[in-house]
Amino acid sequence: MEQKNTAAEAPKKNSKGFIIVLALLLIGGTWFGVSKYLHGKHHEETDDAQVEANISPVIPRVAGYVKAVRVKDNQFVKKGDTLMILDDRDLALKVMQAEAALATAHTSLGVANANSNASKANISTTQAGISTADAQIEAAKVSVWRTTQDYERYSNLIKDHSITQQQYEQAVAAKQTAEKQLQILVAQKNQVAQQTNAVSSQSTATASQIDVAAATIKQKEVELAEAKLNLSYAVITAQEDGMISKVNLQEGQFVQPGQSVFSIVLNNNVWVVANFKETQFEKMRIGQKVTVHADAFPGHDFEATLSSFSPATGSKFSLLPPDNASGNFVKVVQRLPVKIEFNKSADSLVNELVPGMNVTVDVHL
Repeated sequence: MEQKNTAAEAPKKNSKGFIIVLALLLIGGTWFGVSKYLHGKHHEETDDAQVEANISPVIPRVAGYVKAVRVKDNQFVKKGDTLMILDDRDLALKVMQAEAALATAHTSLGVANANSNASKANISTTQAGISTADAQIEAAKVSVWRTTQDYERYSNLIKDHSITQQQYEQAVAAKQTAEKQLQILVAQKNQVAQQTNAVSSQSTATASQIDVAAATIKQKEVELAEAKLNLSYAVITAQEDGMISKVNLQEGQFVQPGQSVFSIVLNNNVWVVANFKETQFEKMRIGQKVTVHADAFPGHDFEATLSSFSPATGSKFSLLPPDNASGNFVKVVQRLPVKIEFNKSADSLVNELVPGMNVTVDVHL
């Protein structure tokens, strides 16, 4: 009988332990589910997020062979530090060529000014010749008038035989000579006037040459400035403080303008770009508090703020954006990039974050 009572008490003890464990599991599961539900009502989370920063590519502005590389991989540089130097001998020759062209343009301007002054002097001379011709014409007119008067008197006297035939012929010859002289002087005046017009036209053309020479000087000055600017581009410097990426560049290598040789990761600012599902956006607003957890610093909370939303989903900025109007349509939940900025003053570890690190963000709704 005693053995039977012991066997009956053992199942009772086991059943009590099972009930206790089951109750604890139910209580724990209920608490976990309720806490997750309440947290989900006031928070939105995603692990599709990475640290971002400004990355400035180093791009030569002129073509040339690399003369020297002054930086190494992962080196910190300050704004204005020399990164690389190109062979500038060809660029220096272009500067000398531009200087010679500018000197030639200045010489051309001097020649044009001298020609203009000579043309103005010729105009003055021809104008003085016209004045002289006018005076001579007036004197010739007086001579024509006097000889005409003599001719008329001698014509009357010859009829009465008061003068000889020789005297009459002299009067006729004097009259004709005076008239011819007047015609010659008028023709000479016309010729001088034509010369004056020609000299005036030449002076106008010379003045135009001065303008052309002045414009040429400005053009050559621009070309010289451009040549000097290109020469300065042979020395490539850092535009901002930052860290150098991998330098895939060797001395003697030929680089083209616009070719990215390496990059500088600027250290002035980092932020997070989180890609939330479109179903998570209902209660999200700019200015909400965000907690960021970085895989590189487990257990550490970074304080941040939701600063802006992307104007379009990430798929619209892809190389081949989807076109739902063609082919079979399959509805896919889209993700919208959200920019999250760190509160730097509250955490010094923000400076330890580098672009590309994976993070998890929790937006406090």
